[in-house]
Amino acid sequence: MAFGTLKFDTLTTSDTVNTSTEKSINTSYVFNGVAKAWHLSSDAAVLQDSFNISGGVDNGTGDYTFSFSNSMASVNYSAPHITSQNADNMMHVHTRAVGSFQVNNVNDEAAARDANTAGTIHGDLA
Repeated sequence: MAFGTLKFDTLTTSDTVNTSTEKSINTSYVFNGVAKAWHLSSDAAVLQDSFNISGGVDNGTGDYTFSFSNSMASVNYSAPHITSQNADNMMHVHTRAVGSFQVNNVNDEAAARDANTAGTIHGDLA
């Protein structure tokens, strides 16, 4: 890596088990495709485990806000979320900001419901 220039290397791995050849990929593809944040939290927004999430806030029934440790570059990031508590729950990202995101959980009758949540964030860091 030269001073002032970002250079990505190539990752090479042997595939001798299947084809006796080497496979390679530019590491920028790996870097750009990894989750920039993820979390698993309780139904009170208490983090059980996380990466690049500094904390959660319980805003009320089924309404949670999570903050990033390192902000995203813009609000144009992917934020798929699930709930692992009840089969009739639906989780969706309500609001995106560069420093946080808000998720809501409802049941199949559109009533707010508390639930454990899990999600990943894919996009560009600031």
